[in-house]
Amino acid sequence: MRRDLSVLRGALLTLHKTLLDSERVTYERTIGPVKSRNDFLQLLIRDPWFAWLQPLSQLIVALDEALDGKEPLTAAGVDALVNRARGLLVASERGEGFSTHYFEALQRDPDVVLAHAEAKKHLPARKPPPR
Repeated sequence: MRRDLSVLRGALLTLHKTLLDSERVTYERTIGPVKSRNDFLQLLIRDPWFAWLQPLSQLIVALDEALDGKEPLTAAGVDALVNRARGLLVASERGEGFSTHYFEALQRDPDVVLAHAEAKKHLPARKPPPR
């Protein structure tokens, strides 16, 4: 369980970095260049342009806490995190929030498509509901 969760975390971290890079390029085309790493960090924290990435950031933090926590991993806890990841990695052309921005990123950047595919590969198949 721990290894699978760790591998998923790594794939989501790569996806997160790819989305940050892609979003920065789009931001700089639209708004203008970001002068420094510190300026970019401030944008990530404060600018609404990047706010849509927060659910993915929060999921990665939750995975870190589960993997590094004092409490042992439980099947229910792992399932909850995996289901959270599965729900987040759904792009939608309609709506708002993460899924719509995610859809747009997938449309404009092949690196995002590749990182998405890699992350999805590490999501275990859904378990059938109990009968």
